[in-house]
Amino acid sequence: MIGAGQAGLSASYFLQRRGVEHVVLDANDSPGGAWLHRWPSLRMRTVHGIHELPGMPFEQPAPDERANEAIPSYFARYEQLFDLPVVRPVNVTQVVNDGALLKVETSDGVWTTRGLINATGTWRRPFWPHYPGQETFQGRQLHTADYVGPAEFAGKRVVVVGGGASATQLLMELAPFAAETRWVTRHEPVWREGPFTEDYGRWVVGMVEERVRAGLIPRSVVSVTGLALTDQTRAAIASGVLDRRPMFERVTPSGVEWASGERFDADVILWATGFRHDLDHLAPLRLRASGGGIQVDGTRVVSDPRIHLVGYGPSASTIGANRAGRSAVRELMGHLDGLTAAKQPASSTAG
Repeated sequence: MIGAGQAGLSASYFLQRRGVEHVVLDANDSPGGAWLHRWPSLRMRTVHGIHELPGMPFEQPAPDERANEAIPSYFARYEQLFDLPVVRPVNVTQVVNDGALLKVETSDGVWTTRGLINATGTWRRPFWPHYPGQETFQGRQLHTADYVGPAEFAGKRVVVVGGGASATQLLMELAPFAAETRWVTRHEPVWREGPFTEDYGRWVVGMVEERVRAGLIPRSVVSVTGLALTDQTRAAIASGVLDRRPMFERVTPSGVEWASGERFDADVILWATGFRHDLDHLAPLRLRASGGGIQVDGTRVVSDPRIHLVGYGPSASTIGANRAGRSAVRELMGHLDGLTAAKQPASSTAG
């Protein structure tokens, strides 16, 4: 298995319960998955929700506790409680075919395996879109992955680009420090009231799953759910902080410019434009379909049932990750058990 975030730990737990010998290769120096890399100012009170790992309750930390400390601490206790076989830090460079086996080449040697559960997530692949003139900008450009806190924007004119929850969270956090802000997105934001119910969750997962079944690049779960309309976001809308502007046409040396000729002089452009799935190490297996994505049925890669993707498409959420971990283990073990049974000589009874 590759990756020890929520999805990887969940899958390891279910493998452990079945008594299956396995190893979890994790690129991080310590437990925590992508949560290790969240911005330091993200506190538990602003985290949308954490779904506990199977078999161990998640005791809600204090509201002001840093998310990049509280959740990795929970993951560390989980690994220890169930004695999960996580090996770190190990960077997987590529996975190649080796006859009936898969060969996993890493910074720490080579593993061979009959089956692979991939749970590498997205955090190592921040997405930077390109706009004309971007290279001429004389101010600072950074991605969500580089954000450390609002104080560095004190007195700055800031453009925040992106329509997801990270964009709105960071904009609300830095706006009191900045001299002036602009929020730009490609699409009009969709604000959603009410709780995220189980029925609504199933509909969201279905919308995302439809694409991966067809081998298309998956949409993010957040892109389907819309943005939560909370007391905080209502206040930010009323104050003008969350006054969305359409996407600019070009970047200039001093800021951004719209097709109408309107300009905004900026010191900083913050690209809150999301991430892409970290799957380059699987490229030698040629799993991508003509639609640009990997065709997946549940968690199983359709073109190679030895490989399962968790934290991909519909399982790219904390709730979906647990369900996917259980499903991946069940389906993968069923496939491998079927191969073993097929190799057994047929028994005969003399009449």
